[in-house]
Amino acid sequence: MVLISGILLFFTACKKNKETTYEKNSEEHGLASDELAKKGKKAMENKCYLCHNPTSSEKNRIGPPMPAIKARYLKDASTKEEFMQSIGHFVEKPSKEKAKLKGAIKRFGIMPYQKYSQEEIEAIAHFMYEYKIEEPDWFKKHWQENHGDNYEQTGKKWNEGEQEKDLASIGLNYAKSTKAQLGKNLMGAIQKEGVIHALEFCNVRAMPLTDSMATVHNATIKRVSDKNRNPANKASEKEIEYIQKFSQQIQAGKAPQPIVEENGNKANFYYPIVTNDMCLKCHGDIGKQIQEETYDKILKFYPEDKAIGYDVNQVRGIWSIEFNNKN
Repeated sequence: MVLISGILLFFTACKKNKETTYEKNSEEHGLASDELAKKGKKAMENKCYLCHNPTSSEKNRIGPPMPAIKARYLKDASTKEEFMQSIGHFVEKPSKEKAKLKGAIKRFGIMPYQKYSQEEIEAIAHFMYEYKIEEPDWFKKHWQENHGDNYEQTGKKWNEGEQEKDLASIGLNYAKSTKAQLGKNLMGAIQKEGVIHALEFCNVRAMPLTDSMATVHNATIKRVSDKNRNPANKASEKEIEYIQKFSQQIQAGKAPQPIVEENGNKANFYYPIVTNDMCLKCHGDIGKQIQEETYDKILKFYPEDKAIGYDVNQVRGIWSIEFNNKN
């Protein structure tokens, strides 16, 4: 079973036969160092922490923590560009042969592929290299016991400054935390007992877990799709319009931005759910990514299933979240 390892879902390759231009590109984007770091930190928390969350326990993880990835790749890199190129080389086509975190590969398997823009790559890599990443409480002891040397993460301390309070950031936080909770449980189910068992988890636990996070945030949280699997996740006409809009943005190579509508004392937030290689095991093509046995199980749970035929980097659906507008 191919599962998550190493670096998760946020770097595309830097070709060996091309000149590396990360710093030059960053300047061309018009982003100062601190602005680029802020963008990278947000992207890492939103996209990488699904499997690399620093709050996950050592025993129940589904991927190595980000500081472990940073520390291992820094050991072989004398410059920032070498650090980024080495990571890019692995993510271009992940394999056991190219992996540096051999223990993580053995435990978690190889990461699935997902496409990210060059700007996102630069932002995340810049933040990783220049700043200290949040560490799990147990990580320093774990590193010293397994690597036999004293561990102290390199980089500057990130100054959070004034916490963002805008409605888009609030909605994104609700989506991100719910995604992390669902992802941790789903990937854990796949890792322990395979895709069939994960389908049973989705059928029984996905909605209650989503509802529990809605209670935590005092919000209404839904995952909806124009090609729904569960009838309860069917998108409305307005939501389908937003799915189409996000799809067009991603097809054009643009980074999608949250959509927020204010309605009196309520705010409605929308943001895309984008597929990666792992999603295709249940949402790809039958007989290709989806095994016949798996699809038989899907139809048992969802006789009117429409959620197949996807490829990597497509909009599977959207987060549709309503919460109080406190501004």
